Amino acid sequence: MSRDLRPPVDILHYEIVQEQASALGRMGRTLEQALGELRAFDAAHAAPEIPAALQPARRKLVMAAGQALWMLVVQREATGLRDSRHIMRTYNVPGEVQLCMGIVPAPSKPAL
Repeated sequence: MSRDLRPPVDILHYEIVQEQASALGRMGRTLEQALGELRAFDAAHAAPEIPAALQPARRKLVMAAGQALWMLVVQREATGLRDSRHIMRTYNVPGEVQLCMGIVPAPSKPAL
């Protein structure tokens, strides 16, 4: 039976760093998926202007990508990585997604 001779604080720090890295990976994949869905929508509806009937669906995809971006940026900042320009370049985040990150849509009112 091998015995780890590191102090318990070092082991705990290692576990915390592992979980932070795992969370960043999950959030990065979530952002990739949301941006992929938005790009697929845009490719399927390639036209000079999206019809009015499809604009709410596209807006929903933009908002979902904005939320995923916000979650990744906050998680990175919590780990000390403050510069989000790297994310914007790496994931090729559209400006409209950047502008809506962190915005929480108002809950819809139930129909009476």
